[in-house]
This record gives sequence, C-alpha cells and structure tokens, in this order.
Amino acid sequence: MLVSEPYLSDPNFGRTIILLCEHNAEGSFGFVLNKPSMARIADVLEDLKEIDAPVYIGGPVQQDTLHFIHQCADLEGATEISPGVYWGGNFESLLIHLDLQKVKVEDVKFFLGYSGWSAGQLEEELKVDSWIVSDNVTQELVFETDHQEMWQKALKIMGGRFSVYSNYPSDPRDN
Repeated sequence: MLVSEPYLSDPNFGRTIILLCEHNAEGSFGFVLNKPSMARIADVLEDLKEIDAPVYIGGPVQQDTLHFIHQCADLEGATEISPGVYWGGNFESLLIHLDLQKVKVEDVKFFLGYSGWSAGQLEEELKVDSWIVSDNVTQELVFETDHQEMWQKALKIMGGRFSVYSNYPSDPRDN
C-alpha cells in the first residue's frame, strides 16, 4: 500500500491511499482507495440499477474503465492482494454473488480508472519521498474505514513518526 506524504502536491494523489495490485520490473498498478466520485455504480452501468454502491476514482489513467476489489475468496479469476482483499475476477460471477447475497455490496469497491507507473517511475517517486510504503493492508481499513479518515488512520496504524504525520494540517501555513 502506498500512503501519500503529507504535502504531496499532485492533485490526483494528495492525502491518498493506493492499494498496489501489481508491482514488477515492467511497472506498477493500483487504485486510490479514498477518493470517491460523485457517481454510483448504477450511474456507470445501467444494468446494475439494483446495486447502490459508490464508485471511486482509482486514479488518473483510463478513467473510462471499471475495476473492482472485493472480499470474495471464491470468485473465479480473482487475485489475492492481501489476506482477504482480492482484485478483479469474473465480473458476471460477482454480479451473481451480489444478486444471491453471497457477497454484500459493502464487500466490494468499484473504481473508474487506475493509478499506474511505468518501469522505474514509482521507484523514483519513492526516492524523492512522495510515498510511504506500508504493508498494513487490512480488510477493515480497505472496506470499513470512511474515506475521509483513511489516510490519517493508515498513518496512525504505522505508528512512530507516521502517527505525527497523521496530524499535519493540509496546508503547512495552517500550522
């Protein structure tokens, strides 16, 4: 998981939490967990009128694509990112699971777009302290924490100097 530094100036990523789904020599890929859009899933896909779920802005790349993470261990094609947190899988099966109430709407997060880095780009951003890397990815943080509290809570969980960061004002002039 990537936690933005307190004063990261990029408007796409200020005070964000990114769940990294893939990181390798070719690049990195993930979703901003705490940036909801104004849309609901029924606004994005008309066939999902029965589902009342928010849609998050996964990042600035390809915002015309829909992605999802979830807590459904038996969803065909899903990749486990962290214990109990899964990425993707068969979308039709997910809809059936939701319809049969095998999966609760609260156990799924939908995203428009994603956050992506080319080979070596994320490493360069880490060198200039744009991000704090954390392995404290929990189901509770990802699916149950209010988006407005997620950045601060992630830093508090990390403890030490990061707990201090969690109390920094958005604008250093407010200090």
